[in-house]
Parts: sequence; C-alpha cells; structure tokens
Amino acid sequence: MEWLTVPFEVTFVQRALWGGMLVSAICALAGTWVVLRGMAFLGDAMSHGLLPGVAVAALLGGNLMVGAVVSAAVMTAGVTALGRTPRLSQDTGIGLLFVGMLSLGVIIVSRSQSFAVDLTGFLFGDVLAVRQQDLLVLAAALLAALAVSVVGHRAFLALAFDARKARTLGLRPRLAHAVLLGLLGLAIVASFHIVGTLLVLGLLIAPPAAALPWARSARGVMLLAALLGTLAMFGGLLLSWHLSTAAGATVAALAVSLFFVSHMLSGLRDRRTRRIHSTASPLEAN
Repeated sequence: MEWLTVPFEVTFVQRALWGGMLVSAICALAGTWVVLRGMAFLGDAMSHGLLPGVAVAALLGGNLMVGAVVSAAVMTAGVTALGRTPRLSQDTGIGLLFVGMLSLGVIIVSRSQSFAVDLTGFLFGDVLAVRQQDLLVLAAALLAALAVSVVGHRAFLALAFDARKARTLGLRPRLAHAVLLGLLGLAIVASFHIVGTLLVLGLLIAPPAAALPWARSARGVMLLAALLGTLAMFGGLLLSWHLSTAAGATVAALAVSLFFVSHMLSGLRDRRTRRIHSTASPLEAN
C-alpha cells in the first residue's frame, strides 16, 4: 500500500490534492447546471474567453486572476446581451464571442517573448504548483459559489426545465441566466490556473454527467459530482506520480473515464431492471 500513500507525503502534492478537492466542489456546483441545461459549448467558450484578460495581466506583470475575472465579466455580459438579440441564435453569438476573445488573446500573448510558455500554462495549468494562498482563494470561491447556488437554486432549477414556467412563477429567468453565467465564470476563473482552460471543462462536465444516472435530484448530482471529481483528482495525481505523466491532463482524463464507466454501469443496471420487469410481468398476470 506504500505506492498509494508515498506521493501524498510530499507537500506540493498535498496542496495539489486540497486544491483539486476545492476545485471539484466548485465545478460540481456550476457544472450540474451546465449539464442539465446542455451548456457545454458555453462552458468551453467561456474558459477560452479568459485568454485576453490573462494575457494583458501577464504582459503588465499584474495578477492573472484579476485579468481572468475581467475577461469572465466581459464574456458573461456579451453572452447575456447577444442572448437577447432575436435575430441571432445563442449558439451563433457564443461562437462569435469564443473566436473573437480567443483570437484577441493569442494576438496579445504573441507580443510576449515567452509566448509558448505563457500559452501552455494557460491551456494546461499546473496543478502541482498550487500555493497556500491559492487554497485560500479557492476556499473563498467555494463559499461564494455555495452561496449563489443556495440562493438561486429554485430559479436555476425552473430555468433548467422550463424557462416559461420560471417566468410565470416570477423567478425572472433572464436574471437567473445571468447569475448562472456568473457562477460558471467563477468556477472557470477559480479552476483555470489549476488544470488549465482546456482541461477545466473535464472537471466541469464529466463528474456531473457521470453522477446524473445515479442521483434523484440536482443537489444529489452536485454532491456525487464533487465526490467523483475528488476521486479523479486523487487518482490522477497518483497515476501521474507513478507514470510520470502531466498531472492536470491525467486528472481530466480520469474524470472523463469515470463518466464512461458510470454510463456503462447505468446501462447494465437499466438492462437488468428491464429484464426483471419483463420476467415478473407474466407472474403478476397469473
């Protein structure tokens, strides 16, 4: 059992695990609504839309998190505004913002002499470089995400299933959508420097999608998704230590693998349930 514990005796791996657990919880809170509402493309677009703010912050020697927050705010405002344009589909607006922000970010980063290093760090992150202050920021982000999730739960739930009914109930679906975009932005901003923008989508979508067949409520999906995300983080760090692979990519790959395993098992469960019901039906008829 030594191979299971040795990596986590190292301080930076311990910090990486704690950071990953906090990120998993944040992503579970936001990712559940992303999965329920089919907003994966939006999540991808927002994660890449952080690049201009991060690039400007890097060039000016400022805080990358502040730059990411500014970009996330711009993306949120842009998606909200374009979503109200009747002649433009939401996917089209998101796609245009995605390409525009990503292109602008690459242009800005290309002005830096360390273009490759900066872009690689942005895309793939460095989970093993988590510092003590990063854990404090992640803890604060988790508290904020939890507060938003609790206050907005009823509106988010109605919005996920029927926006018109949400309006009838006086839940202000447009405001709820904007707040949900803010929650998504918070999850991405808090997570991108841990696993990078390319891989954050794995933790944002894979654990909630894996939890969906086994949970009976949105809260159940969130809780199970947080546990699966933590499992992916623990297993990913363990595998990357012993196999000498990239930690962030290994974590994301394991999270996606858990999704496929979950749906395979749920398919077997459903098939077994149908078989039992079909066998019981003639007996009940007699």
